[in-house]
Amino acid sequence: MSFDPATIAFSLGGIRLSGLAPLIDGVVPDHAAPETGDDGVTWLLADGSRFEMRLSGREIRLGLSGFAGTLRLDSLGLRIGSAGNVRQYLRNGYMSWDGSYFVEPDTARDVVGADPAIASGYAATALLPRGGEGAVILGFLRHDTYQSRFRFDFAQGGLAIQVETLLDRKPFSGAIHAEPLILFAAHEVEEGLRDWARAVAAASPVPPRLPEKRITGWCSWYNLYASLSEPVLLEHLDAAAAFRDAHAVPFDVFLIDDGFTPEMGDWLEAKAQFPEGIKPLLDAARARGFTPGLWIAPFMVGNRSRLFAEHPDWVVRSRKDGRPLAPMTFHGEFRWHKRSEEYYVLDITHPDAAAYMRGVFRTWARDWGCGYFKSDFMHLGSIYGADEAVWHEPDLTRIEIWMRMIRLIREEIGDAFLLCCGAPLWAPIGYADAMRIGRDVGVSWSGHYSAQSLLRDQTARNFANGILWQSDPDCILLRERFHELSDDQIDSLIHFAGLAGGIVMTSDQLAEVPPERRALLAALLRETAPTPCHFPELGRSALRYTLSTGPTGKPMAVAHADPVLIQTVARSDGTILVNVFNTGDHTTERLVRWAAFGRRNPGPVHEAGQPYPHDAEGIMVTLRPYQSRQFICSGAERDS
Repeated sequence: MSFDPATIAFSLGGIRLSGLAPLIDGVVPDHAAPETGDDGVTWLLADGSRFEMRLSGREIRLGLSGFAGTLRLDSLGLRIGSAGNVRQYLRNGYMSWDGSYFVEPDTARDVVGADPAIASGYAATALLPRGGEGAVILGFLRHDTYQSRFRFDFAQGGLAIQVETLLDRKPFSGAIHAEPLILFAAHEVEEGLRDWARAVAAASPVPPRLPEKRITGWCSWYNLYASLSEPVLLEHLDAAAAFRDAHAVPFDVFLIDDGFTPEMGDWLEAKAQFPEGIKPLLDAARARGFTPGLWIAPFMVGNRSRLFAEHPDWVVRSRKDGRPLAPMTFHGEFRWHKRSEEYYVLDITHPDAAAYMRGVFRTWARDWGCGYFKSDFMHLGSIYGADEAVWHEPDLTRIEIWMRMIRLIREEIGDAFLLCCGAPLWAPIGYADAMRIGRDVGVSWSGHYSAQSLLRDQTARNFANGILWQSDPDCILLRERFHELSDDQIDSLIHFAGLAGGIVMTSDQLAEVPPERRALLAALLRETAPTPCHFPELGRSALRYTLSTGPTGKPMAVAHADPVLIQTVARSDGTILVNVFNTGDHTTERLVRWAAFGRRNPGPVHEAGQPYPHDAEGIMVTLRPYQSRQFICSGAERDS
């Protein structure tokens, strides 16, 4: 990182970040001429306070001091007036479902007004230079106290960036410090993001929980959804055990997803379909050699729940009108297999609400024997700031509130597995074993609940797998019927998700799955080490945009890029597997260069055990629409 005090600008990796200025509540305050030096900048503000940017190695620290009395701010940060020579930036999503992807400002100007989400991001970004390789990484180091945000402004030309720590009007006296940042250049974008993830892991007060084996197993949601009962779950349990035993593969978890509780919040009750409760099913799964799992949404409280009826003071209230805040409503025909029309947010700062949740997790873990927890809709505990919400305990940031829940869960479940879903991606480091990295995969190729999220978010979030948590690409679809996918689409998605190096789970009744797909699943399960894959072409493709609609009906920008994805995996036997995946609807031909195999020189390549032709540049691959093909080459460099 090179800093020029004379111009107050950073230059690195072919990109120049200039026009630096302090940000307070999203506005550049009036200030005198800055005082500069090699170690940073000081701005004397009109009110007599001082804003400092201090530099140490690749770290940037921002702080405000010298103000009188107690100060409550919404945010503190840095404005980059000009990010020069940037071709694309990474829009890094905040939670599982809001998407991470690259944005190309030059071609996105016509759609950013309709979909401003593409101009916001969280935690970190990668800036890709024009006409060059590599990336510049700018990211926050800590995520357990504050939410950190990026805003990208390019609608009128050029690119400006606001980098902010959200303080949520927490009171400060004497001084305020934003979360520390790191800024550095990387030779390759995905490895640069891994470097940032490693720095985040090192800065975390609790080291990451990284399971030694890939998490594998069966989940009820994508086959049964809420149509759960004891007989049907036992049928699927028998099929899962028979598959595991027949193929002699690890298949460890039997997860009962949503649908067994009558209302959100009534976590110790069960629907009438479970007259003996849910514990006998957990006992049955354990007896068959599985780790039994349950689904929960700990921040959700249905308006028809017994919990809300008996404890209406346990939910978060609106600062505007005092009514319960309802981030999710179902006032029409669809009621999500419950009676509730509205879903509120449990106030985890209320000591009685916290004690109730402790009791729930303690009962599930210690009395019922649950060993795997899927904790869903976790973002609901961190979406409201102090400007909107009234919590029982004031003067906490949204992340300080959220962390109370994740710490409570881990304290009560001990060493059981915890998967976070619909959750802040970066806050639960050291508490979550695994993290969902996209939306529900669904049963179609495109649309709101489809393969599109998997294809987009797995590539852009792959870097954190095995560093911060084990990634969950969602369940693999194996069945022949009751979906809108072709055989090529299903087979390609199985390989794409299964080769990612994270969780491998399915929801299908495995006795009904075709033998060849059971064999494919078994082959993926035999790679037990959580070895992450790589996407060597990440960020290289030019982008163009069209407008569609999002899940809520609002306009959504859709990026169109090279349809061919290249995914590489270093296998446990020392070979390199390259998965070449045509995500488009036209036949295409592609040269896969030796660099994708981690080689400078040619080497023998095989497909399905047979030699595959190659030349000095690489291998030429022809792909049908939605087809993927897998090629294996020795990972050892061999000069020719």
